[in-house]
Amino acid sequence: MATKNRRYNARIRRQKHVRKNVLGTSEKPRLSVFRSNTHIYAQLINDNRSDETAVTLVAASSREAAAREGLETTSKSDVAKSVGKLVAERCKEKGIKKVVFDRNGFLYHGRVKALAEGAREAGLEF
Repeated sequence: MATKNRRYNARIRRQKHVRKNVLGTSEKPRLSVFRSNTHIYAQLINDNRSDETAVTLVAASSREAAAREGLETTSKSDVAKSVGKLVAERCKEKGIKKVVFDRNGFLYHGRVKALAEGAREAGLEF
């Protein structure tokens, strides 16, 4: 159990280090990714520091049926790529083209990378 706590604390430390520098605005919101063992979640957040509130503009997750639609395999990487495309489509509906990517302390490989590539393929710019 001590290993899990060490790993978790290291991710939180990386998350805080990145979050100091990554700021989402209304023109360029922050695309935050959270990865659990089974699912992946993505949301666009407007961090407006003037009034100390953060507002979620768009969200998508692998728990939605729309994310798994039309996939031959349901490997976690394929589903993550489809979640990236889904969040990008929802951004287009809201008129958002550019975002700041926040990997949330997770390493940029595997499912996190697949989500980012899916969002880029669907037209989001990082």
